[in-house]
Amino acid sequence: MDSTFNEFFMQRCLELAAMGAGQVAPNPMVGAVLVHQGRIIGEGYHQQYGQAHAEVNCVNSVPEGDRSLIPLATMYVSLEPCAHHGKTPPCADLIVSQGIKQVVIGCVDTFSEVAGKGIEKLHKAGISVQTGVLEAACRDINRRFFTFHEKKRPYIVLKWAQSSNGLMAGSNGAPVKISNALSDRLVHKWRSEEMGILVGTRTALSDNPRLNNRLWTGKDPVRLIIDRELKIPRSYHVWDGSIPTIFITAAETDTNGLTETLTLDFQQALLPQLMEKLHHRKIQSVLVEGGSYVLQRFMEAALWDEARIITGTGTLPEGLAAPVLTNALLIDTVELEGDRIDFYSRT
Repeated sequence: MDSTFNEFFMQRCLELAAMGAGQVAPNPMVGAVLVHQGRIIGEGYHQQYGQAHAEVNCVNSVPEGDRSLIPLATMYVSLEPCAHHGKTPPCADLIVSQGIKQVVIGCVDTFSEVAGKGIEKLHKAGISVQTGVLEAACRDINRRFFTFHEKKRPYIVLKWAQSSNGLMAGSNGAPVKISNALSDRLVHKWRSEEMGILVGTRTALSDNPRLNNRLWTGKDPVRLIIDRELKIPRSYHVWDGSIPTIFITAAETDTNGLTETLTLDFQQALLPQLMEKLHHRKIQSVLVEGGSYVLQRFMEAALWDEARIITGTGTLPEGLAAPVLTNALLIDTVELEGDRIDFYSRT
């Protein structure tokens, strides 16, 4: 098929892959379709971590009347099929066993357990393989996965809300309502898409946040609380045991099993240590919700990948200034019932 056909079916793979958002990490989101003479006879995506991969669901979806067409079909898949035994068998082996003769791949998987091994296995079986179709889009949908494996740290998303005059809290850091109900719901959707959510001691003390995604569906992120001296009272929500919670602190402390602790050296640069520890724990992405001091430290350390800034319609007479975003490229702006949401990537 020509490049237009290939891109059309790869775009469908991407649409399918996106349906696994928030459900498959630390695995990548992957979509696959089987096409015979321009007709999709099967499609699937990776739906849940630890369960069947996209290629398996795609093959299994082919109706009985079309199963004889599988060896004659082309499989499109957004990411290189795996070649190793993890929680599921290798997808490259499945493709070979089904007698599929042509495979079109969006992008190569740079994870060390795959990294071209899937393509090599397909080649050895005599299968025609084409790669690089909508490659940029296929990498972008799994930017968390690729950042985690290539940079050895979580993918970091910064988020804050600010008034129209650039303030994010009242005087003395007192919490104020800035964003509207629709923006609040969107933020909870964002939370459902990341593996961790991080705040500092001041935000936890002033806001007593739950840090869950109660306004959306899906799995709650792991709560990450920077609290050097464990100042936050045990009566606060972050101690309620409802969600896995990790306190980032200066010393090992008995938390009676309510939470975990990560001990770091606060006399040294904190964030590089934290990135290493979170990578070791396989926390692939983190939404940093503040406050201003913590957000600024991430920016100064150049340890961020995206920023999402909600600007409300009201002003505050005085208060805490929002961080100043630098080295950033504006990639999108959305209006929600008066709130403006700006999306940035780091340059």
